[in-house]
Amino acid sequence: MARMASVVCAALALSVAAPATASVSAGPVKVGDVQKAMEGLVKTGHVVGAIGEVYVDGKRVGKGSAGSRLLYGKGGAIPSNARYRIGSQTKTMTATVVLQLVKEGKLSLDDKLGEVLPEVAEKDLVERAGEITVRHLIQLTSGIPDYIGPDTSDPARDYRPTDLLAASRRNSRPVEVGTFNYSNTNYILLGMIIEKLSGRSLAAELNRRLFAPLGMRDTYLPTKATEGIKGPHGHGYAPDETGKLRDVDRLNVTTMLGAGGVVSTARDVSTFQSAFRQGRLLPESLRKVITDPAPGQLPPPSGGPCAGNPEFAAGGGGSAPGFTAATYTSSDGRLQFAVSVTVAMDDAERMTMPRRITSALQSVFCPAT
Repeated sequence: MARMASVVCAALALSVAAPATASVSAGPVKVGDVQKAMEGLVKTGHVVGAIGEVYVDGKRVGKGSAGSRLLYGKGGAIPSNARYRIGSQTKTMTATVVLQLVKEGKLSLDDKLGEVLPEVAEKDLVERAGEITVRHLIQLTSGIPDYIGPDTSDPARDYRPTDLLAASRRNSRPVEVGTFNYSNTNYILLGMIIEKLSGRSLAAELNRRLFAPLGMRDTYLPTKATEGIKGPHGHGYAPDETGKLRDVDRLNVTTMLGAGGVVSTARDVSTFQSAFRQGRLLPESLRKVITDPAPGQLPPPSGGPCAGNPEFAAGGGGSAPGFTAATYTSSDGRLQFAVSVTVAMDDAERMTMPRRITSALQSVFCPAT
């Protein structure tokens, strides 16, 4: 069932953003009814369950859960603090660790991929590896094709990173080096760089540098093909080739890794975003490598969801068959709104979820509208 097994850890174009100077310091934050917002998400259709929490200065000030753990109202409610896949929000975590290695002098943003990982050039796993830099990988401007497709669709196979690179190499280069193109392969390579320079697995290094120090006790990177989400959580569904909905809860995590594999909670992902935005993980000059628009990309629009409420920094999200997750955060790191939605829909309809989640955000922070 290749269609079900393909994992697209896409970033979401969340439609409220703010300039770098936006903050919530000017006054108290007004938070509406998160429970009602989650109920509204479920009512938009083909949503199995929705959970969300709001944090201000690390304290939960709102929560909500609607729908059910399983399809057709089965399995009971999803706890608002349940674990869920965060998808491409993982990329910020992976990039943060790489930039910590840059800060420590173990790596340079201008280092060439072929020098840092000579095996990818020697085995012809990446075209033009001698031209692509670490900065290109982080900013998705390497031009390396994605690996998603039939060659990485076995739901039970433990894929190695080199298997994913080999699948990518069989695809045509979509753009030139230096031009933005969203491809998960960049972050598979960054995970390989982390492992080579640290001497530890990516899962261990994420835990050592981020999860453990920040107290993200419910967050981890699964590493086995059929490894599921720990604890009670929502299940997502996607149609197979016949159109029948299938439970896709056990996505093959070995096709996600540093591009989109992390499992977390609303509290933990909010904790990470707060630390990231407040400069506790990287100096501003390196943080901007992640947050500033890549060459050729327009900056996000300024302004918050409504007048009189906090503005948000560029939103982060992730999506794959069966789920969409997003975290909005103020650029000063004080405020987070984390949402996870499990769905029963095809890929085309799943692309409507960012707009639906934005509406939920507005219902929480713009109750007058």
